[in-house]
Amino acid sequence: MAKHVNPFLEDDMPPFAGFPEDALKFFRALKKNNTREWFAGNKPRFDANVREPMESLLAALAARLRSSVPDLAIEPKKAIYRIYRDTRFSKDKTPYKTWCAASFSLAGRDRKTAPGYYFHFNDTELGIGGGLYAPLPEQLKALRAAIDRDPKPLLATVAEKKFKKLFGGLEGDVLARVPQGYDKDHPSAELLRMKQYLCWVTMDPKRILGEDLLDVLAEHVIAMTPLVRWLTEHC
Repeated sequence: MAKHVNPFLEDDMPPFAGFPEDALKFFRALKKNNTREWFAGNKPRFDANVREPMESLLAALAARLRSSVPDLAIEPKKAIYRIYRDTRFSKDKTPYKTWCAASFSLAGRDRKTAPGYYFHFNDTELGIGGGLYAPLPEQLKALRAAIDRDPKPLLATVAEKKFKKLFGGLEGDVLARVPQGYDKDHPSAELLRMKQYLCWVTMDPKRILGEDLLDVLAEHVIAMTPLVRWLTEHC
């Protein structure tokens, strides 16, 4: 594999030393005061204790994984989801998300549609996962065709010792029946019925307070990369 140099690393990004405890307090307070007025008065707090440490974490993660996952594309500022909710078509009109999240993918792929990596935190949990959350119809069709041809590579990927230890197995919504075009007794029926191909784990939110959060994220990203690669290559 050709080495990919991440062009988005910023040399002047401060080192990641864990999130301050106020990051958790901020989201606890936001749940009770989800208004534009409250957020305006607390935006400097959000920037200093949530957004900026998140950018530092992502930059540090990209640097840490430069050798082990050389084609990982993390652009810190763009990987972080906006805290502002799109309320146009929602009954819930609260203006802000009550968590901080980021996602990224392999180089050359659009993180909005490609298989990739994701994590979030708030005052109740730290969640880490990856895979393909909302596959397009043509992506699902291609993945099912690949499984039909030869399911062994995917099965070996999710059976790998580290993956099983950290994530347990594949998750996601499933169809009630095997999709049209495949025999109901297909040997890979369980995989063919999947509408999402995901791995996921949740942890104590206090894990974000220590420097070892970088180690935790790096370990999980490395473990799920074979799954992300298989999905990327086949959809």
